[in-house]
Amino acid sequence: MRMRKTAAVGVAVLALAATATACGGKSGSAGDKSAATEVYSHDYTPAKGVKLNSQVLKDAQKRGKITIGVKADQPFLGFQDVSTKKYSGFDIEIAKMVAADLGFSTKQIDFKTVDSSSREAFISDHKVDLYVGTYTINNERKKQVGFAGPYYTAGADLLVRKGDKSITGPESLQGKTVCSIKGSTPLQEIKRPKYGAKTLELLKYSDCVEKVLDRTADALTTDDAILKGYAAERPGKLRLVNKPFTKEPYGVGLDKNDKVLREAITKALENHIKNGDYEKAYNGTLGKSGSKYVAPQLPLPTY
Repeated sequence: MRMRKTAAVGVAVLALAATATACGGKSGSAGDKSAATEVYSHDYTPAKGVKLNSQVLKDAQKRGKITIGVKADQPFLGFQDVSTKKYSGFDIEIAKMVAADLGFSTKQIDFKTVDSSSREAFISDHKVDLYVGTYTINNERKKQVGFAGPYYTAGADLLVRKGDKSITGPESLQGKTVCSIKGSTPLQEIKRPKYGAKTLELLKYSDCVEKVLDRTADALTTDDAILKGYAAERPGKLRLVNKPFTKEPYGVGLDKNDKVLREAITKALENHIKNGDYEKAYNGTLGKSGSKYVAPQLPLPTY
């Protein structure tokens, strides 16, 4: 079914609180920020009369809300303000675009913070209808869940202390301690014997940032899009090595067997790329971290 392209109705600028201390580890507390960061936030007009042969969508329509799993500690991507409880970032905008084309307004989205290690379980157990949170599409995960998209392709990189010149790329990690998140694809990559790195596995990226700062870890590895956000927050303390060593295609996670919904979401993504919503969202969120906008190639590839 061809889905109606949504129209923009207004832009709101959300100021993220900048008072978190270096203790870190909680939603939205990536550490001591020097100033508030303005992040693009937009409401998209929901399509009317959406009818799809998707049980997940039908159940959400009966509830009058769609539940979307997201991250809460990734600046410019999926971030929850500790004071207002509001979510913001590029992934949040993607979730809102998709929800709108499925017939749900922003107010009808129930965002739920889900850690990386729990994503497949939350989707399979229908605790969330969709998942939008730097979720790399790979064959192992496709055994458990379905993916729409990809809507963005990142690459694994390294975040280190600004004064540490010993780490120049993944080939210089011999004997170094590298922190990452349980269940993440960059963690699995960096465990390969050829790198010779020790690993520290935690539940939140913000916790890994603190481990790098307190010298418990030498580096944090995850997608460059995420790392640029943290580097932008603390330019005097952290730097991005800027030498990506993998490709990480981000997809929207959903029920493995719901082909109809998967196709509808991919179509929604393409709609918003074509009408300019995607570029505006990127430039107002992820673009602030130093990453330049590159238009996704259409049609979106199938993984």
